[in-house]
Amino acid sequence: METTSAWPADDIETVMNTYGNMLYRLCVVMLKNESDAEDAVQETMIKFYRKAPAFRDREHEKAWLIRVATNQCRDLLRFRARHPQAGEEAFAAMPWDLSDGGIMDALTTLPEKYRLVLTLYYLEDYRIADIAKIINRTSSAVKMRLQKGRRLLEKVYREEYL
Repeated sequence: METTSAWPADDIETVMNTYGNMLYRLCVVMLKNESDAEDAVQETMIKFYRKAPAFRDREHEKAWLIRVATNQCRDLLRFRARHPQAGEEAFAAMPWDLSDGGIMDALTTLPEKYRLVLTLYYLEDYRIADIAKIINRTSSAVKMRLQKGRRLLEKVYREEYL
């Protein structure tokens, strides 16, 4: 199978314009902090530029970027756990779309493994098989995380927002 990069290595702006918002939303949900999310996306783009990987197609490229961004977020979360800082007031002040009725706030309280699959499935419209590849789990594990994540989200939402 021939692999080709979807973008010229020096056209990082095109990649950022295409995937930047999606990566940012994913990182904000995972990190609950705008500035850390910006840092994670920036580090993802730096890795993309430095490695200039070859991709089979644009979906492979998008999955690679999501995987790198997710790993970057996990690294930041591990760093935070080892080096506690001030609370999450910056995330609380983030201007969420009020029409979501608190769903985004409830989503951010879930454990990371559920937040990630729910975000990829519902916000980014990924199929279960694609999520499984991205997070390196089986499709049945993704289905279980979606099922448990939905239950947890409903519980949190009912307790906090109804």
